[in-house]
Amino acid sequence: MTIHNTEIAKIFQTYATLLEIEGANRFRVRAYRNAARTIEDQPQDVAIMIRAGKDLSELPGIGKDLAGKIKEIVDTGALGDLEKLKRTVPEDLADVTALPGLGPKRVQALHEHLRIDNLEDLERAAHAGKLRKLPGFGAKTEEKILKEIERRRAIGTRTKLMVAEQIARPLLEYLKAVKGVKQAIIAGSYRRRKDTVGDIDILVTAKRGSDVMKRFAAYDEVDEIVSQGTTRSTVILRSGLQVDLRVVPEASYGAALHYFTGSKDHNIAIRTLAVKKGLKVNEYGVFKGEERIAGKTEKEVYALFGLPYIAPELRENHGEIEAARKKRLPKLVTLDDIRGDLHAHTKATDGRYTAEEMVQAAKARGYDYLAICDHSKHVTIAKGLDAKRLARQIDKIDRLNEKLKGIRLLKSTEVDILDDGSLDLPDSILKELDLRVCAVHYQFGLSAEKQTERIIRAMDNRYFNILAHPTGRLMGEREAYAVDMQKLMEAALDRGCFLEVNAQPDRMDLNDVHCRMAKDMGLRLAISTDAHTTANLDYMRFGIDQARRGWLEPDDVLNTKSWKDLKALLARD
Repeated sequence: MTIHNTEIAKIFQTYATLLEIEGANRFRVRAYRNAARTIEDQPQDVAIMIRAGKDLSELPGIGKDLAGKIKEIVDTGALGDLEKLKRTVPEDLADVTALPGLGPKRVQALHEHLRIDNLEDLERAAHAGKLRKLPGFGAKTEEKILKEIERRRAIGTRTKLMVAEQIARPLLEYLKAVKGVKQAIIAGSYRRRKDTVGDIDILVTAKRGSDVMKRFAAYDEVDEIVSQGTTRSTVILRSGLQVDLRVVPEASYGAALHYFTGSKDHNIAIRTLAVKKGLKVNEYGVFKGEERIAGKTEKEVYALFGLPYIAPELRENHGEIEAARKKRLPKLVTLDDIRGDLHAHTKATDGRYTAEEMVQAAKARGYDYLAICDHSKHVTIAKGLDAKRLARQIDKIDRLNEKLKGIRLLKSTEVDILDDGSLDLPDSILKELDLRVCAVHYQFGLSAEKQTERIIRAMDNRYFNILAHPTGRLMGEREAYAVDMQKLMEAALDRGCFLEVNAQPDRMDLNDVHCRMAKDMGLRLAISTDAHTTANLDYMRFGIDQARRGWLEPDDVLNTKSWKDLKALLARD
């Protein structure tokens, strides 16, 4: 049984949280959190790395002790130290600390004084007005907690795209290797590259007599077999993700792929076109009466309605059918169009690698440039740079660029936007940089009007270039802060500023709707990874997914440009 990186990281994160609630040494807590991030960032399952003889202690932040604990989890599926700790600190308290404003100390107080062990206990206590009786709590705190619990319940259980990838890709390869399987593909919102997915739909074509359904049910990560038939089976994986497998005839493959890729609204629009032509479209094909006249490929299905193939990312019934009819579908940006990454961190603040290591990793990906954007001084938890330290980094980058061939390091910073809209570093040092990436990292609770004014005041600074993660959301953890996005984009256009599509799988910020808004307004966007490790540079593909869902073409994206052209676009003089 293969334990995925996300599962190991979750065990370490839970252990770190419970240690923190217990009051353990903060350096010990930080070591487990850092290890969790390192594991999650690995492009390959560490379980496979262990089987291949890789020494995990060579990974950043992973010493011999932690490497041994990772192996213990891989071998047994659990961490003994965590199981022991759970006898005194309830595991579900980790979910409670995930609520905004409830740090480990406050959760410890809730546990000790109100016997709260989980979210259900917390909700009951809040409804009963018990929280406000504790020091540091109050009626407003109770109200916020209840709203957040309700918000999370409304969202339901969805899986981030990167996590879904780590789980679904090995399963797909497993099915492709089954004797008799000809084609296998993941459909649904996964194929449309939504930032979260509800479940996984897999379609296969197979020779008669293939035991693909039997092999599917025998997959080592299956926790529960919901149903098992000859053409359709449903299982629940150990991760909790539901997977539906369908075996379809080759003659119906394209129609089935179209149908199960969705979206529902896109499919309804296509069926409406079919009705007007006296046709019927379903997962088995396109029919004229009882005769199947198309369905082997998706292109065949679309062609019947005089339409070109429509990329899965566009299939949301947001105008793609009309654009296809008028031959105005966007030529969507691809990973190959990207010339560099405009947001990456190093060990100077909260990154895990040196500038030299980051730039070599960027070069290996074929990039022409990489922007080093370490935090400014306000982000104390990340050891943010003041003007003097940033000046030293600028000198270091200049020296590195003298030695580098085929790639350029850009001098930048992720500079905080302060309460009053000023920037966290003086103009005297900001002017020495190639570009400035500006960000909101605190005061998320302002009204939309005040937050928008704050950011626009920052844009008034001639050294403001790109707004990082423009809504501040962390999927499943923190809502986007209130902001008037149209007004913000108009201000950026007027001032020669740009916004970022942050490709971190926890952020995916801007979302697809805002990407489309920017395109329609003529505002170019930067697709950046916010990389904190060399492996994080691979997150660019998630930013590309988001951009494609927002109809972006290469010319809509800043970092498809050469450094010469990009430099001209960034100039505000």
